[in-house]
Amino acid sequence: MMIHKKKLANSCSLKWISRVCPENDTYSSKIQTCCQSHAPGTKRHLGYQRALHALKPFFANRVSHISLNDRVFLAKDPHLNGLRGFGSGITPEDRQILHPSNRNFAKAQAVLLDYLHSTRGIYFTDAEHISKNCPIFVWRILEKVEDEEEIGRALVRYLRYHPINEFEPFFESIGLKPSEYIPLLPRELMFLSDVEELLNNYRDLCNYGIARNKIGKMYKEAKDIFMYGPGLLKSKLQSYEQLGLRKYTVIKLVASTPVLLLGDLNKEFVLLLKNLEEIGLPRDWIGGTVSEKNTCFWGKMLMLLKIFKDMGFDEKKLGTLISKHPSFLLDGSGEAVFSVTCLLLKMGVSRKEIFFMFSEFPHLQVGCFARNLRRAFEFLVEIEMDFEDIKELICHHKDTLGLVLMKKPTSIMSSLSSGKKRLCKIITDDPHQMQKYAMGLKVPPLPSDDSILKSIIEKKKFLSHLGFVENSKEMKRALEVFRGKGDELQERFDFFVRSGLNPSDVLDMLKRAPHILNQKIEVLDEKLNFIINNLGYPLSSLVRFPQCMSYTTERVKRRHLMYDWLKERGKATTALALGSLIACSDKMFIKRFVSLHPDGPKVWENFKKSIIFK
Repeated sequence: MMIHKKKLANSCSLKWISRVCPENDTYSSKIQTCCQSHAPGTKRHLGYQRALHALKPFFANRVSHISLNDRVFLAKDPHLNGLRGFGSGITPEDRQILHPSNRNFAKAQAVLLDYLHSTRGIYFTDAEHISKNCPIFVWRILEKVEDEEEIGRALVRYLRYHPINEFEPFFESIGLKPSEYIPLLPRELMFLSDVEELLNNYRDLCNYGIARNKIGKMYKEAKDIFMYGPGLLKSKLQSYEQLGLRKYTVIKLVASTPVLLLGDLNKEFVLLLKNLEEIGLPRDWIGGTVSEKNTCFWGKMLMLLKIFKDMGFDEKKLGTLISKHPSFLLDGSGEAVFSVTCLLLKMGVSRKEIFFMFSEFPHLQVGCFARNLRRAFEFLVEIEMDFEDIKELICHHKDTLGLVLMKKPTSIMSSLSSGKKRLCKIITDDPHQMQKYAMGLKVPPLPSDDSILKSIIEKKKFLSHLGFVENSKEMKRALEVFRGKGDELQERFDFFVRSGLNPSDVLDMLKRAPHILNQKIEVLDEKLNFIINNLGYPLSSLVRFPQCMSYTTERVKRRHLMYDWLKERGKATTALALGSLIACSDKMFIKRFVSLHPDGPKVWENFKKSIIFK
């Protein structure tokens, strides 16, 4: 019986394949042949699963041509479980593409329309818009009855006994995604009629001419305007028309920045209109340039205009500039231009040069230009270029730096096989090289110069003298860690030997903490003198814990003062290894030592303030 069921299921699937796959499709014919040649009962039976697996790339490109019933059929087939675009795996985007050709989806929309209008008493135009513009919600209720033969009746019956949360399809129909409207759903409310003001103000906005799918943004940013009493919202809209703005302009403004409708007439906006008129721009100019997708901050725009006026720019020329490049004022509400202007002024660029730069502005958006220029500045700071050189580059090559978005310095140095000093020299010698370090461009490595090769040879010679094997992993690792020339490393090694340590002990120290040899002899002498003479530790403590030479003298001194203070009060033992005292983090030191005495934290803070880092 079980075998018979499997054969029946496989034969049904083969019939379905022959129905869906067109005969003149070469790829489809091969799949059907594959299905038949491996069908149950044949000698070459390798499993019905193989044929179905071959269907996956075929159907991946034909999802939109497959009906809902066929998709449900595939979703129930365990062998096709997980095939993209079928059954419960359909994404909301796929559903929006598929629903126009789906009869059941159209039936579900009609049932929802009838439910909202006839049962719930919502105006027909509102109910029609909601039902036709909430595909995710419609699919959700459709899935509740997908196994029923008569979808329409099943949906009517479902809605009769399962009232829906009407706010969900409503919010979706005005342009909000589920992730956006779920936090906005009213608590303990399900019916739109429970909030009468919401629908009234929604209709006022629609009647004024605002697109319904734009109202979602308005609700999210200025929810309070949907709680206004009768006629208040209309009067606020008309008050902006009375400023001399056309209705089209008011629609765009309130759709982009709905906070204009909160409270009284927005004073900053009124002042901005006045300033725009003073520089020769008509009041309706802003309506033709503002984007409904972006929220405007009028105060920032006013500040930018004031700054340029204070800098002595002619009002007519400023108006011509803004008219030519609206993004000057509207990109980030002027914040992008403000940040670039401040940076250029700090770098010593004259006001005249700044205005000329914006007047001859390239096709690039101001926001992109500002981001690129700031990234170039940060790039130069990160590679530790001299500040005067940075000023020189920003002043004379600002146009070039603003046109490209730089990669990260670490990525550039890795590609060039170069350090910061060499990269700084390359850029100062030829600033146009920075254009080659833009995102998306491949950076070839630099040829090794003679000084670098000589330094590597000296390091290898020094390491070979210490006993490292040529081209071994240990030598490669040491070459990466050691900084400085070969003769400098030898001098620092000899310093430890002159201090009284055996060469073998020094070599053992370097194997455990090779980075200690990257410090100058003056720094090493200061640290060693403080540990031996001031703190009284023997030289052998360095061999046991060579990492102590990595910490600053201030850190060691501060912790010892704290530890001595605790010993005087009987809260600490007399003997403590150097590593135990300075290797742990500040948090652990406070926990293990400072907190031993009630006054410990206060004394510790005093030590931190009195001993300043160099």
